[in-house]
Amino acid sequence: MTVMQTTPATIEPATPADICSAPPRRHPRPDGEDRYTISEVVAFTGLTAHTLRWYERIGLMPHVDRSHTGQRRYSNRDLDWLGFVTKLRLTGMPVADMVRYAELVREGEHTYAERRDLLVSTRRDVLDRIAELQDTLAVLDRKISFYAMEGTTR
Repeated sequence: MTVMQTTPATIEPATPADICSAPPRRHPRPDGEDRYTISEVVAFTGLTAHTLRWYERIGLMPHVDRSHTGQRRYSNRDLDWLGFVTKLRLTGMPVADMVRYAELVREGEHTYAERRDLLVSTRRDVLDRIAELQDTLAVLDRKISFYAMEGTTR
């Protein structure tokens, strides 16, 4: 079994604008013109409106701007945050840890160490899952090879 070894990237101190450390993404609209409805965010992110409202309710997506009629208006920064949250979900990070991370972001720069610890722990879990999936892939490859050979001997 070959397990891909990875080393932690150098973690640069985040700037106040760097709330999610996700790679920059092309936004549908430029900053200043970035007021998206919930249906537009659903289309851009693939998340459901129910999920977006739930994220807001549990504190994962707090302080979403509202129009004068009370409609949610999301910004490019919100889209970046949702992209990061989606990646965290894919890692298997528990929702409670994601909410804790969001709370730490709101608390400010003095929480960098705790945020980093949460991400390092999640990274370890991801590496463990990758190793498990590589073992599973090896088993599948052996079975596929077996059946390919069996099919040629008949």
